[in-house]
Amino acid sequence: MSYATARRRDANSAINKLYPEDRAVHEWYRFVLAFPPHLVRSYLERFGVTPEQTVLDPFCGTGTTLVECKKLGIPSVGIEANALAHFASRTKTTWQPDPDQLIRRTQAVATVAQATLASDGIDDVTLFPALVAAPQALRSLTAEQTKLLLANSISPLPLHKALVLRDAIQAQPDNEDTAHALLAFAKTIVFSASNLTFGPEVGVGRPQADAPVIAPWLTNMRALADDLRQVHARRDVPTQVYRADARQMGALIPPASIDAVFTSPPYPNEKDYTRTTRLESVLLGFIQNKAELRALKHGLLRSNTRNVYQGDDDDAWVAQFPEIQRIADEIEARRVALGKTSGFERLYARVTRLYFGGMARHFANLRPLLRPGAHLAYVVGDQASFLRVLIPTGMLLAQIAESLGYKVVGIDLFRTRLATATKAQLREEVVVLRWPG
Repeated sequence: MSYATARRRDANSAINKLYPEDRAVHEWYRFVLAFPPHLVRSYLERFGVTPEQTVLDPFCGTGTTLVECKKLGIPSVGIEANALAHFASRTKTTWQPDPDQLIRRTQAVATVAQATLASDGIDDVTLFPALVAAPQALRSLTAEQTKLLLANSISPLPLHKALVLRDAIQAQPDNEDTAHALLAFAKTIVFSASNLTFGPEVGVGRPQADAPVIAPWLTNMRALADDLRQVHARRDVPTQVYRADARQMGALIPPASIDAVFTSPPYPNEKDYTRTTRLESVLLGFIQNKAELRALKHGLLRSNTRNVYQGDDDDAWVAQFPEIQRIADEIEARRVALGKTSGFERLYARVTRLYFGGMARHFANLRPLLRPGAHLAYVVGDQASFLRVLIPTGMLLAQIAESLGYKVVGIDLFRTRLATATKAQLREEVVVLRWPG
């Protein structure tokens, strides 16, 4: 690596980026704000983790930690409550499919989908999308499914193409690479066919009347097959991914079996993580109605006001922490002073207590799973999205962990980021712990 490249990578704005040499598998599908693989590597090296040990990511998202462990030959376990993210992690750590057979089946699916579109009078490759006139009868989602999406997430014609391709994939006999085809479909829909933007919040940009679907899916599938060839030697490294709540995972993992933890839980803010994956979750059938969305949110850590429920009691876990109570009280006092009266704003103080209580519950239930001397690293960020009251997330989590018997090794600065509301630089940190046993 050249000196100039190293300097660019050390820059605050670039440190969270995916390095070109890390793209294999990681780029099959990932959250926009996922932490980078090189951060995982650096802490696994620092902790001295070997292939004879096991790493846990209890908030595994789309599998960055798990994929990196598998590449390094280290067994790993992931926990994820979001159905779409769990699917992505499980698929990204399944490297058994034969690349050549995958490409043959991919081409067969594309042929069927293209023939269906041709019979509808639709060309997947449009040189002048502004001149496209959509056919009268287009496939669409149900009214209930449509209500789950951000308005105008995807235009009618690209949606029709997406549903044709999805149905062609699912019509094939189920085999070991069907999940890979559907994961590539999810990536294609979001980043090639939809109107979604990420900056970093998910939003809706200018609607595009048409967009290719089959062609970019084929490109993603070919890249996936190339990656499988590259990681073939590591295909049998054990990885287990459970769809579960990180606050109650004790029944899934054997006692004293985890040597290291590397993870990034949600931060306490108003980011509804289910919105980020809503389009692909609906198209792949993981969420079909409001009841299923509510059930999904119920299994998530309470980090935003969109998933707070009447019976929640995680806040009892941190009733004895004066600083958490002080911050929650300050948020409520500022809400009253500013005259903020919406239902969500009234929940800011409560969700702050519930978030840290949920993390305390997680730390407590994690203890029996850890081997004596286990190392842990939690990537978290300070927040100020609740009426601009600063929440020093890393410091508070370190205090909670210490009260539960963990040793706080340190709080490392990973990078700083600009707060949208206050324009202040907020710290993103790695809380480093050790379990004495």
